[in-house]
Amino acid sequence: MQNGQLSDIVAFLAVARARSFTRAAGEMGVSQSALSHAIRRLEDRLGLRLLTRTTRSVSTTEAGDRLLAEVGPRFEEIGAALEALGELRERPAGTIRITASDYAAETCVWPRLAAGLPDYPDIHVELVSDNGFVDIVAAGFDAGVRLGESVEKDMVAVRIGPDQRLVPVASPTYLSRHPAPATPQELVAHRCINLRLIGSGTLYAWEFQRHGQPLRVRVDGQLAFTSIRLSVDAALNGYGIAFVPEASVERQVAGGQLVQLLDDWCPPIPGFHLYYPSRRQHAPAFQVVLELLRHRG
Repeated sequence: MQNGQLSDIVAFLAVARARSFTRAAGEMGVSQSALSHAIRRLEDRLGLRLLTRTTRSVSTTEAGDRLLAEVGPRFEEIGAALEALGELRERPAGTIRITASDYAAETCVWPRLAAGLPDYPDIHVELVSDNGFVDIVAAGFDAGVRLGESVEKDMVAVRIGPDQRLVPVASPTYLSRHPAPATPQELVAHRCINLRLIGSGTLYAWEFQRHGQPLRVRVDGQLAFTSIRLSVDAALNGYGIAFVPEASVERQVAGGQLVQLLDDWCPPIPGFHLYYPSRRQHAPAFQVVLELLRHRG
């Protein structure tokens, strides 16, 4: 069935229910002549008279009664379905899948979702923790979370957290047995607590910078984790030097339980960003989640 046929049927239903070309034209916002032409096309196509017209009234023929009875309810169902879709715009619904590291999920993503999602009971969020770099399109995610400097250029990136620093820390007990490193290169002689990237399976190379010159150091030690929280705990227990977000150890450093090292080698880096394919057409639910996570500082 062609689009013109559908519009002609809609015109017939309007006139048949209103029993008036004048009222139907007013309800539809079209001219009476346009309605008359539409119904004439439909009658010609069917080879049947659908309406009986007099100077004072309009009534349906037997064929018109049958068309109204059989087709009218189906068009009402279509209209109800379209209205339901419109409600989704005002009441967003659906499932949004996001991949993020444990630390990003726990400190940035989940706190904001927890505060805002109660207002949107029909939005479902699946938050998957993974410290590696994930191909969100291939893995079926709607979005991912990374530090701003790591987001690929073909993705849209929206800041969801402030700038931060990664810093080496160790306990006073550990440093009493091992002199504090003066440069990142000296870390290779220390017991360090590694972070393993789940996706690639590799150990993260610690990244530093001074006077604009970047430096990557691969360290060794007894322990490797996929969790920032466990890395901090291991450092507190004297297992070695951990390289963690500064915000994750502010309380322990202030309380003297940990000592922050190599401060002038740790410049700020862009904070967490939500990233997603630039070609994505925003669903209402995705737009809600995006606004809940957006950084306002």
